[in-house]
Amino acid sequence: MAGGIVHFEIPAEDTARAKNFWGTLFGYQFRSMDGPMEYHMFQTGENEGGAVYPQQEGETGLITYFLVEDIDAARGQIEELGGSAEEKGPVQGMGWYARAKDTEGNAFSLWQSDEKAPAPEESS
Repeated sequence: MAGGIVHFEIPAEDTARAKNFWGTLFGYQFRSMDGPMEYHMFQTGENEGGAVYPQQEGETGLITYFLVEDIDAARGQIEELGGSAEEKGPVQGMGWYARAKDTEGNAFSLWQSDEKAPAPEESS
């Protein structure tokens, strides 16, 4: 379903502390992912989930990912509507993401599933 929330990220100053908080509060079971940065995923539903990761440059607040069928078209539409969207990036074997902001400066992200997505260094 396009527009559905499929993932959210929790930036954390202390990932162990954040995992303890969210795991205790909601019973989330974390799975550490391999990759270029520390990333701990959990499931919230059959096809939905989230992750805790080290915050970047002091970022705070949950980052929500909305499902789209065509990430390039969605990025273009965001720009046409007065928002902004960064270039898309791959998550190998899973799909593509792009960070964006609405007209009010609220941050969100897009997600397009694609099992053929390359590793980040192969996508340039």
